[in-house]
Amino acid sequence: MSSEKSETDSKAELEAPTPQVGTPERILAERRLVRKLDRRLLPTVFLVYVMNLIDRNGITTARLQGLEQDLKLSDLQYNTILSVLFATYCTAQVPSNMILNRVTRPSWYIGACVIAWGLVSLLTGETHNYGGMVACRVFLGLPESAFYAGVVYLLSRWYTKKELALRSAVLSTGLLSSNAFGALMAAGILSNMEGKLGISAWRWLFFIEGSITIVVGIFSLWALPDYPNNTSWIVGDERRLAQVRLAEDAGEADQDNVEDTPLRGLKLAVQDPLVLTFAVMNTAQLLGLSFTNFFPTLTRTLGFSTTISLLLAAPPWIISAGICCLNAWHADRTGERYFHLAGTWWVVILGYIIALCTGKAIGPRYFSMFCMAMGHAGYTMTGVWVANVIPRPPSKRAAAIGIVLGVGNLGNLMGSYTWKSEWGPLYHQSMIISLCAMVFSSILAFGIRQHLVQKNRQLDEDERVVMRGTDEARVKEAAVLEGITFEQAMEKRKGFRYLY
Repeated sequence: MSSEKSETDSKAELEAPTPQVGTPERILAERRLVRKLDRRLLPTVFLVYVMNLIDRNGITTARLQGLEQDLKLSDLQYNTILSVLFATYCTAQVPSNMILNRVTRPSWYIGACVIAWGLVSLLTGETHNYGGMVACRVFLGLPESAFYAGVVYLLSRWYTKKELALRSAVLSTGLLSSNAFGALMAAGILSNMEGKLGISAWRWLFFIEGSITIVVGIFSLWALPDYPNNTSWIVGDERRLAQVRLAEDAGEADQDNVEDTPLRGLKLAVQDPLVLTFAVMNTAQLLGLSFTNFFPTLTRTLGFSTTISLLLAAPPWIISAGICCLNAWHADRTGERYFHLAGTWWVVILGYIIALCTGKAIGPRYFSMFCMAMGHAGYTMTGVWVANVIPRPPSKRAAAIGIVLGVGNLGNLMGSYTWKSEWGPLYHQSMIISLCAMVFSSILAFGIRQHLVQKNRQLDEDERVVMRGTDEARVKEAAVLEGITFEQAMEKRKGFRYLY
């Protein structure tokens, strides 16, 4: 009896009228919903991402305080330790996103992964040889693979096309802030914890950072949302509105049909040349930005002490975080994608040119590091652009995001061997390789833009083109959610256009 009543209430809730788009009631309702999401979701994913990058890059700061000497690592072994994480991190992102698309409680899935990598990070401080460090990095990559691609997908289940860039930018400022605050945290630990309880400072670094991550992971179990149809703190009219907004955004309900299994979504994504082009573009982009994993080493080439070098690593990332949010805000306001992505790469290219031309001059070399850090203001747009141009079915979108971000991290893997210590302190060979990678990614991104321009032109000339890829079941569900007829929903579907 109670289940029948619950089903009746659910249907009544679904059939209740939703304010029309553009009306004061609708604007106010959407504003309340988005603010509610922003207050809870964004600070959580920001904090988790800060700890994600701090844990991953802790080894680069530990290197400055004797990790290599204590573990008797060669230069090749150190680079292998860096790169082996990406062997699991890259390969696990696609299956992780496929799992995320099927589970009903993404908050539990992502939160559990955060706790798991925090534990691995903590245990890294107990390693005593090369083999132990390799094992820790392998197991660190597995749970970490669930986070960035997973959160980009989760954001796409809540925010519309013209809201997604700014929210993804807030997430990505966690990456930029981690480079700043991680360096400051490391400076404090490495300078004050050496020999405490007979333990080396670099081991304390892993113990402390890993413990913080575990606490953050427990918090995220409660703070993260699930999906619009089952999040406990989004109820009533807000729950329906959250689903209606996404249905209106693409002209189809944001849900999978019975046949849209994770494997079918993966097949659709792999067969789409646009997804593969995005993946290659992201690989080149991350190779060009691979200096991130060596940033404390780069600031050390300015000739200062370890503590000063770590402090100097913070300002470029703080400035980059501000530019990242401003760039994404403008991208959402204009709906433009390519120049907001590639434009930041051109600043990175300028930074490499300055560094290549000025040698050991401290001022220009440090300025070039500010330019290089700007590249990550564009990186945040990559997953957003993929979600924008591959909106349905969700199973394909989840797989596409996982492929692009997972394959793209092969650039980080290659970058682990690009910044060789034997090429220091100027690292000219490393910068030339990275510069060429940024140019290549710019060319690929321009090709994607022109392809989408052509597709939109076809949609303008013949509205039947958009209907060829339309799934009637999702359009019918959109009509139910919006409280309109199927014919009206089909007419609205014809207004769909790609963002480029």
